[in-house]
Amino acid sequence: MSLEQTLLARIAAITGGDAVLTGAASDEYCKDWRDRYQGKAIAVVFPADTQQVSKVVKLCAAQRIAIVPQGGNTSLCGASVPLADGTPQIIINLSRMRRIREVDATNYTMTVEAGCKLASLYEAAERADRLFPLGLTAIAPHCEIGGNLSTNAGGIGVLRYGNARDLVLGLEVVLPDGNIWHGLRRLRKDNTGYDLKHLFIGAEGTLGIITAAVLKLFPRPRATATACIAVRDPAAGVALLAHLRASCGDTISGFELISRSCLELVFKHIDDTHEPFAAKHEWLIITKLSNVLSAPLEDALRTALQDFDGVVAFDITSDEAHAERWWKLRKNIAEAQKAEGISIKHDVSVPVSRVAEFIADASAALRAAFEGIRIVAFGHMGDGNIHYNISMLVAAHNDAFIKQHEHDVNRIVYQVVAGLDGSISAEHGLGQLKREEVTHYKSALELQLMRNIKRTLDPHGLMNPGKVV
Repeated sequence: MSLEQTLLARIAAITGGDAVLTGAASDEYCKDWRDRYQGKAIAVVFPADTQQVSKVVKLCAAQRIAIVPQGGNTSLCGASVPLADGTPQIIINLSRMRRIREVDATNYTMTVEAGCKLASLYEAAERADRLFPLGLTAIAPHCEIGGNLSTNAGGIGVLRYGNARDLVLGLEVVLPDGNIWHGLRRLRKDNTGYDLKHLFIGAEGTLGIITAAVLKLFPRPRATATACIAVRDPAAGVALLAHLRASCGDTISGFELISRSCLELVFKHIDDTHEPFAAKHEWLIITKLSNVLSAPLEDALRTALQDFDGVVAFDITSDEAHAERWWKLRKNIAEAQKAEGISIKHDVSVPVSRVAEFIADASAALRAAFEGIRIVAFGHMGDGNIHYNISMLVAAHNDAFIKQHEHDVNRIVYQVVAGLDGSISAEHGLGQLKREEVTHYKSALELQLMRNIKRTLDPHGLMNPGKVV
C-alpha cells in the first residue's frame, strides 16, 4: 500500500469511508464557483465534528500534506479550492458540521458549527424572535458561516451591523498542527490579552480551520421601510446617503447602488424581474430602514427631491413582498453576470465620500484604454464597497480580452483605488486571485508582519498554501 493509500485509509477510519471522496467524485469540490480555478486534491474529506477535523489535520501535518479548508465553496477569489501546481493537498469540507449548538436569546448569542448555511442561521434566530444580520446576496443560499467568517464577509447590512468580524464573540479553531483552540466565549467584554479570534477571521483558512463560532444576535425589527430611488449619478447617491443618515440616523441598515448595466443583465437572465419605474434610469439606490414606519423615510426623500438636483424619483413600501421584488434586482447581479460569461472582478473600497470619484475616474480611464467594454458597477455604497466588474459587450470576446488585458485593467482600477486611500479587497478576500497583486499596495512592514504570523502558526506552510500570503 502506498503512503497516499495508507493516509486515506487512516482518514477513512476516523470519518468513515463514505466521508472520503477521491478521483472523479472529488472534482466538483476542486473548482470554484466562478469556474475560474481548477485544482487537484488527493481527496475531499467530510468530518462530522471538531474532533474528527483535529485528527485528520494531525495526520496530514505528520506527513506534510497541505490542507484546504472548504465550506460552501462560494469564494470569488479561489481561496476555497486546491492549487493546480501539483502540491499534494487534502480538502477538508465542513458541510457536515451544521449543528446549532445553542441559542441564548437572553444573552443575544448563538453558538453554531462552521458548516451551518447562512439561511439556517436566519431561521434559527427568527425562531428565538431574534435577528442574525449578516446579509449576503446571491450566494446566501449556498454559503456557510465558516467561510463567511474566514473571509470577513460584509454584505448589505454592514452600514448598521458591521462586517462578519463585528458579529463574532468567540471561535473554536483547529490549528495547523491539529490542536484545538477552545475560544467559544460568549462575553462582550474580555480584556485578557490579545484577541486571538481576529487572527482567524478574514485569514481565509491560512492560519487554521474555524469549526464553530459564537455569533451576536439582535432584536428583530418590528417595522421596516424600503425605498427604491432613481438618482442622476453616484455623486447624487453619496449626497443622498449623507442626507438620509442626518434625517433618519442609524435606522439605515442597507444602502445599495445599482447601475443600468447591472439592470440590463438581470432583466436578460433572471426571470420575473422588471423595471421599478415607468421610465428607465441609469442609477438606482435601494435602501432599507429598520424599526421605522414609512413616514420618516418619505419625508426625508421628499425633502431630497426638492433640494437635491440629482434625486429623480422614488417609491417606498413597508410590504416585504414588494420590497423583495426590488431586492431581487440587487441580489441577482452576480448570477446574471456569470450567465453572460467570465469577467474581471474588483471588490474595492474607498471612503464613502469618494465612491462617486472612484467610479468616474476608473470608468474614464478604462474607456480611454479599451473599446467595447461593459462596466458593471454596483454594491454597498453605504460602506464604500463597490463591486466593479469589467467584461466585453460581446460575451464571445471575453476570454481573449481577459487573457490579454486583465493585468492592465487591474492596474488601472487599483491605481485609482490607491489614489483615493482605498483597498483592493473589501469583502471577498485575496485568495489566489489577489495574492501577488496586494504586494503592490501594502507596505513592506505590513507584509512582513503577515508572513511572521503565518510562520508562527503554520511553520510548515500546510494550511491553505498559495492563498493570501
